[in-house]
Amino acid sequence: MLRFLLIFDSSNKINQKMKVSRKQLTLIIITTLLAVILPYSLLAQTTVSGVVTQKNGTPILGANVYLDGTYDGASTDENGQFNFTTEETGVQTLVVSFVSFEPFYMAADVSQMENVAVILKEDVNSLDTVVISAGTFEAGDNSKVSVLKPLDVVTTASALGDFVGALQTLPGTTTVAEDGRLFVRGGDAGETQIFIDGIRVFTPYTPTTNNIPTRGRYSPFLFDGITFSTGGYSAEFGQALSSVLLLNTIDEPDQDKTDIGIMSVGATLGNTQKWEKSSVSFNGAYINLAPYIAAIPDRNDWEKPFEAFAGESVFRRKFEKGIFKFYAAFDATNFELTQEDINLEDGLRFKLNNKNLYTNASYSGDLGESWKVLAGGSFTHANNDLGIMDSEINDTENSAHFKLKFRKRFSNRFKLNFGAEQFLTDFTEDFQNPFVEAGYGFNNGISAAFAEADLIFSRKFAMKLGVRGEYSDLFGQFTVSPRASVAYKTGKSSQLSVAYGDFYQQPLNEILKFEQDLEAQMTRHYILNYQYSANNRIFRAEFYRKEYDQLVTFDTEFAGFESNYANNGDGYAQGVDIFWRDNNSIKSVDYWVSYSYLDSERKYRNFPIEATPSFANSHNLSVVGKYFVSDWKSQFGISYQYGSGRTYTDPNEPGFLQKQTRDFNSISFNWAYLISQQKILYFSVNNLLGFKNINGYQYADTPNVNGIFDRRALRPAADQFFFVGFFWTISEDGTDNQLDNL
Repeated sequence: MLRFLLIFDSSNKINQKMKVSRKQLTLIIITTLLAVILPYSLLAQTTVSGVVTQKNGTPILGANVYLDGTYDGASTDENGQFNFTTEETGVQTLVVSFVSFEPFYMAADVSQMENVAVILKEDVNSLDTVVISAGTFEAGDNSKVSVLKPLDVVTTASALGDFVGALQTLPGTTTVAEDGRLFVRGGDAGETQIFIDGIRVFTPYTPTTNNIPTRGRYSPFLFDGITFSTGGYSAEFGQALSSVLLLNTIDEPDQDKTDIGIMSVGATLGNTQKWEKSSVSFNGAYINLAPYIAAIPDRNDWEKPFEAFAGESVFRRKFEKGIFKFYAAFDATNFELTQEDINLEDGLRFKLNNKNLYTNASYSGDLGESWKVLAGGSFTHANNDLGIMDSEINDTENSAHFKLKFRKRFSNRFKLNFGAEQFLTDFTEDFQNPFVEAGYGFNNGISAAFAEADLIFSRKFAMKLGVRGEYSDLFGQFTVSPRASVAYKTGKSSQLSVAYGDFYQQPLNEILKFEQDLEAQMTRHYILNYQYSANNRIFRAEFYRKEYDQLVTFDTEFAGFESNYANNGDGYAQGVDIFWRDNNSIKSVDYWVSYSYLDSERKYRNFPIEATPSFANSHNLSVVGKYFVSDWKSQFGISYQYGSGRTYTDPNEPGFLQKQTRDFNSISFNWAYLISQQKILYFSVNNLLGFKNINGYQYADTPNVNGIFDRRALRPAADQFFFVGFFWTISEDGTDNQLDNL
């Protein structure tokens, strides 16, 4: 009993003490609970650790490492190591990210995320990633390395507002002043094809006659990007032995506006309307050289001076995942003149009436899951009504191109393009003179398929591999064209590229209208390119070799119905192209210099031996400069073009194409003056110093009494050309002007 009372008494004392210090009791209980629970809590946490390095083993400091969807993570230290704990369990996704590298993802049980070795790959989408550039010049504000800007197309003094004229200041082109088309690396003008929004243009130049240069049909004002490939181009494009020119129309104009132009040779009018999801642009031009020729006569006897009307329009409609474009252009040209001819006392009478319609529709969009599509087609209707002396010739061409292309992005490092296309041509010619009436023509269909892969191994090394197959209904011939390009970045701002490719092209209409039992002509391209670009400067040097085979030959002076045709021709073209542009070193000055050396011989057409053709000269130099004077509100431009002598045949001496003309020289100047914010006065003159250039010689058909073949020099129709224009823009914001179009 006494023992019980003692225990009871002790208990009461304890209770009294507890009542006095409840805070102490609470602390004891919490401490006891933590002592029991904490070991189990610590047992539920997992440590995630590892190291992050580059491919070469260099540790990455500051990489962000975390479990996706949680707040658990850390950053790497100077040794690339990371360490953090998490209460997450089961399968989780570990994410590692760092600027200029591709994110790393690892899905695994967190218990396996200890001492993880992470190697980050370079982000090949970054701006300093190598770009395959062999044979290709980019002209656009959105390209990574742009040798020209859209503005340059019409501010180059010698170009006279023609995109072809501007491209003739780039290396790889040849000065053929009397023609006006693109002659690229020893190839004639028919070896270059032009595409608008990826769709073929069959008749890209306005028709003309001997010794009067032609122009591109299409206004540069509707285009915002140009890709000019002088060789080794993509497997997506075919039917061109030497070169392709890709024009891209503007996706979306910036505002409503109206452009008005009054010129010494005619007038222009343009208008753009923009809505929420669609827009339409229109440009029209009327050209009449009668007033100009009356004021400044040339060497031709004009009965009807050159007159032309041209109009073109682009409609655009944006959808949620794509854009539709419809482009249409129409032009009509007519003139009549008599040209001097050494074999015709009264000269050669020539007249031309041409009408040309070109339409182009395309849709490009996103199909989801990294798929893109381009579908489009074009139709061309061209009619030429020619009168040459007593002969009347009427040509009609109806051509169409249909194309479907898919692009799949499997990853940043592997992309695939593939597609199919169809070319259709129906050509007819009616010929008559007092002695003969005849009809010629052909129908041809070319079916093609292509596939091309972009392989980007790192920011320094990339490869493009492609193949193109074509079948000609006319010839019953199937051709296969492999293409390959490789680029390697040699430094922060420099790279090397190489390219190889086979290229096939059908003979031109002037041959096929007489003979269809032929084969496609062929070239093989080899290209080595070095490019440096930094601080608004770009330097390019490119070495190339082209090998020709199966060129068309015939055994008469000109191609005709009586000629015997074959694919017996061959040849080569090789050389080096150099380009330098700098708009940083001299304040307010932008300039570029291009030089080309060409060594080329071929046996084709009626050539009796392999020789350098008359359109291919050895040396070409272009220097273009632009200077903006703010105080004068003026932009001045100057262009110098040089071409070494071109070959011709002198029948008074043995040999074929054994002589050369004297060198070609021309200095052109332009001046744009901003009268007010939206009014501009523009002046230009070609061949400012009046160089007496000679394009070649025409020899008499028969020798004179001394046994000598007389000759006359083929001079340009005019040594100089002057242009004056006033341009006025009416825009929504009141500040837009046409300086970018001059």
